[in-house]
Amino acid sequence: MAFDYKKEYKEFYMPKNKPSIIEIPEMNYIAVRGKGNPNDEAGEYKQSIGLLYGIAFTIKMSYKGTHKIDGYFEYVVPPLEGFWWQDGVSGIDYNKKEEMNFISIIRLPDFVTVDDFNWAVEEATKKKKQDFSKVEFLTYNEGLCVQCMHIGSYDDEPTTIELINDYAHENGYETDITDKRFHHEIYLSDPIRCDVSKLKTVIRHPIKKQ
Repeated sequence: MAFDYKKEYKEFYMPKNKPSIIEIPEMNYIAVRGKGNPNDEAGEYKQSIGLLYGIAFTIKMSYKGTHKIDGYFEYVVPPLEGFWWQDGVSGIDYNKKEEMNFISIIRLPDFVTVDDFNWAVEEATKKKKQDFSKVEFLTYNEGLCVQCMHIGSYDDEPTTIELINDYAHENGYETDITDKRFHHEIYLSDPIRCDVSKLKTVIRHPIKKQ
């Protein structure tokens, strides 16, 4: 059976719908940076998702080709995630989506090296005849965070954000969103196939001691 990160690391991907504090270790990701309204069908965000999955599945299916990755095991591609921020804004202003900056990410298995990643970019570029130059190998250590499962519309996230920020404060922490630590979302539902009221999104904020 293929290794499923969501099931094996439930503490990272399947928190309860009440806040909890967690230490997130360093991980490697496929990443694409951009800006703009994520709902814009022709925007950078929608384009970034296609680029991410192009590389993710090239790596996942590599065992069928000539490029053999040391330590490879069959796995389910981890969920789509995103870091979000707006210049000059503390937190996220959901009424100004056009001003959103993002880093779209998909977790890489630990066995994927930078060389394997570079091979995947070259392979995807050649086979798909598409420009993957925006895709990067990102190593990120998220550290101490507070998180919660949000169920429902993305536009209703401020309610959950207030909940996790209050929880952090009550436990002696404060939100630590900076130019290097971000509002983080992990998307567990397909918005095309799932009713908006049932969408599952992990909301995660970096924190520090008050």
